[in-house]
Amino acid sequence: MTDGEKPSSRRHGKNRSRQRSGRQSSPSKKLYAALDLGTNNCRLLIATPTGKEFRVVDGFSRIVRLGEGMDESGMLSDPAMERAFEALKVCAHKLAKTKVRRVRAVATQACRTASNGPDFIERVRQDIGLSLKIISTEEEARLALRGCLDLFDHECEAALVIDIGGGSTEISWVQLAGIPDAQSRKRPPYARLQSWVSLDLGVVTMAERFPEREDREQWFADMCNHARDKIAKFDGAEEFRSIFASGSTHHVGTSGAVTSLGGLHLNLARYQRAKVDGLWLSDTDTMNATKRLLSKNLEERAAEPCIGQERADLVLAGCAILQAVQLEWPSSRIRVADRGLREGLLLSMMAFDGKKRGPRGRRR
Repeated sequence: MTDGEKPSSRRHGKNRSRQRSGRQSSPSKKLYAALDLGTNNCRLLIATPTGKEFRVVDGFSRIVRLGEGMDESGMLSDPAMERAFEALKVCAHKLAKTKVRRVRAVATQACRTASNGPDFIERVRQDIGLSLKIISTEEEARLALRGCLDLFDHECEAALVIDIGGGSTEISWVQLAGIPDAQSRKRPPYARLQSWVSLDLGVVTMAERFPEREDREQWFADMCNHARDKIAKFDGAEEFRSIFASGSTHHVGTSGAVTSLGGLHLNLARYQRAKVDGLWLSDTDTMNATKRLLSKNLEERAAEPCIGQERADLVLAGCAILQAVQLEWPSSRIRVADRGLREGLLLSMMAFDGKKRGPRGRRR
């Protein structure tokens, strides 16, 4: 889950290793770490390569709501920074006791737009020893795409990747159909980012702009209309309109809202990543699951096992953003992705190191 996930085994290694007390990972393993400090979550993955994929060795996820109140003030608040700081200390401790070969630590929308974001990054560097890099919206979109590469249906001509975060939403138009191979006449399985946009729509900012009301259906419609207005103003992907009209497309949703809808659709008694990641949902499935959430008040949503207390007040904001995208760029189905930026970071590091050295460890 992206904006409020629960630790679970990864598809890149379903038999996820459990860290035992007092024991460290074998020094013979090449370990990589990816840390993502977002507007809502602080998340860490430590993994070891397994061919072209990886197996997760350890992980950490905590909701810190770093961007809380920032939509109004333009600054990271002291309580929010302290919550993030404490979570980052846990990450630093995990990294210190693990022999990690390479680490990439990034910060996204909250630190990118807050006037005191760079100051907070510097404080983390000096006091904790973690060097966080504030990445651009384009790099964030490309990394999320990289993390979802094996979820695309290459029988389609195009896909839309919807990455709903705490403070922003990245929408990426991906070309899937290529020139047929001269011999097999089959489409080469590639995914090429053709256009993207980053919108100041996130579950935290949306929930703050639209406090929940008793008339939940109208409240939800107001959020959806607000998001759709912003999405519709972007005209940089108009060449994809005809492809979407033909129906040869699908969506990929990488966010806590989408994974929550997947868990609700499956009626899971507890969130299980192995069952949710890669799940196909029809547009009717997502609409029915959203209606189910709309029928529940805050306490009832918190009691849902795939949502919980910390995300109960945010999930419908994410559903509104998703529905706005589905209305503006309609497709009959969406694939649920319990992965994204961190997985993209890990795969890019491993691929870079793989290119640097040949099969016998010699530099190319």
